[in-house]
Amino acid sequence: MLEKALSGSKLYWGWLVCLLILMAAGFASYLVQYNEGLVITGMSRDVSWGFYIAQFTFLVGVAASAVMLVLPYYLHHYKDFGRITILGEFLAISAVLMCILFIFVDLGKPTRILNVMLYPTPNSILFWDMIVLNGYLIINLVAGWVTLESERKQVAPPGWIKPVIYLSIPWAVSIHTVTAFLYAGLPGRGFWLTAILAPRFLASAFAAGPAVLILLGYLVKKLTNFDPGKAAFETLAKIVTYAIILHIFFFFLEVFTVFYSNIPGHMDHMKYLYFGYHGYNALVPWMWAALICGFAAIVLLVNPRTRQNTTILPIACVLVFICTWIDKGMGMIAGGFIPNPLHEITEYAPTALELLVTFGVYATGAFVLTILYKVALGVKEEEAAL
Repeated sequence: MLEKALSGSKLYWGWLVCLLILMAAGFASYLVQYNEGLVITGMSRDVSWGFYIAQFTFLVGVAASAVMLVLPYYLHHYKDFGRITILGEFLAISAVLMCILFIFVDLGKPTRILNVMLYPTPNSILFWDMIVLNGYLIINLVAGWVTLESERKQVAPPGWIKPVIYLSIPWAVSIHTVTAFLYAGLPGRGFWLTAILAPRFLASAFAAGPAVLILLGYLVKKLTNFDPGKAAFETLAKIVTYAIILHIFFFFLEVFTVFYSNIPGHMDHMKYLYFGYHGYNALVPWMWAALICGFAAIVLLVNPRTRQNTTILPIACVLVFICTWIDKGMGMIAGGFIPNPLHEITEYAPTALELLVTFGVYATGAFVLTILYKVALGVKEEEAAL
């Protein structure tokens, strides 16, 4: 089926060339980082995770959100998701690939990744993170490709693929739960030391992932003859609505717990993010922008008339994306590290080289996603022509 990716319009090839240029720029920037070390980033002794891990955390949620399509379609036979499920599975593949790449570039010596496999330590959350990420990548790649191949041949999928698809449902939840445990398992970081962190991650994932898929669905519909279906968009929009409400609700649960308990070590992180701390307030505008975008998205999504409006719904999805990307990205990373356990402030901002490497990783994910979507849409068009 890959031959379908070898033909396309000038817009298609132009897009791939632009992505290749970004990938080359990102790789060149990474070579500088590889030679000089992580000193070229904005990270420090106090802020040892930065923009790379922020993107990893966000994209794990985008990958996990594929379960919101797989579960209704395969378990509850919700046929309206029949045309869009493959798009969700392929989005998960590209998202997990970017997650792995962001972990790779975050390491000063990428060969250290081999230590996880050569010296496995089951009591380490990082070990389980490697298991769930790579497992989820393989599951979605196999499930998506096999079902698409069966659809192309106009035959029923082989019986062995159903258990694999069913396995992807709990596995999707596990990848973001384990990611949350990476944070919540660090007792010295009060901002992350909360049992509700995994539910917060999952709520934001089920908001951001379907929002991204809606935007991609509209883009595919505009650029090709493929229409995922109005009912699919409306159902995804409802999922985004409930999930973003839960995301904001869980945030305020944290606010109550932190400030009502009046524990300085926990309050200081919130104060830094939303009000500034001893004159340091680099992230305050970003965090308030995220909160405002979240509330604005809820207003647009709760009202059925605006939610079903094909012009307003993409705007609401962009607001959801901004809200969750800031909150679960830089907000989550910086919020845990600043201030440090000694209540000292070392602010963090990504450098130009960090941003270029990040753009390169995103371009790689977009390149893979474009190829996968081109194959999937080619099969769908071939099926429609029969």
